[in-house]
Amino acid sequence: MRPSTTTIVIRSLLGLLFLVFGLNGFLRFIPMPPPPPPAQEFAGALATTGYMFPLISGAQVVAGALLLAGIWVPFALVLLAPILVNIILFHVFLAPGGIAPGAIAAIFELYLAWQYRDAFGPLFS
Repeated sequence: MRPSTTTIVIRSLLGLLFLVFGLNGFLRFIPMPPPPPPAQEFAGALATTGYMFPLISGAQVVAGALLLAGIWVPFALVLLAPILVNIILFHVFLAPGGIAPGAIAAIFELYLAWQYRDAFGPLFS
């Protein structure tokens, strides 16, 4: 079944968002304002590991590219789900001011998960 135009647009927007911000994790071309102190501590702990930020950015790049290409979309959504949960919880508990983009991305993720729900059936059987 061919996805609707709405599904393609939302998939492309979500893919572009994560491709750009995933690449920004490596190339730092978008300046980010300093987060509040609790969020800085959390980010510092992730940075100290030496692997978490590259892992998160890499997953974002891969998932974003898959969404933009329209291939393995359910896999891309599975890759993004824990990242989006962390984005939402990060903003709820550590930096509430910037929750809007994460909330929009989460809504897009849920919409796409519903559109591709047949692919997720075997996970719950």
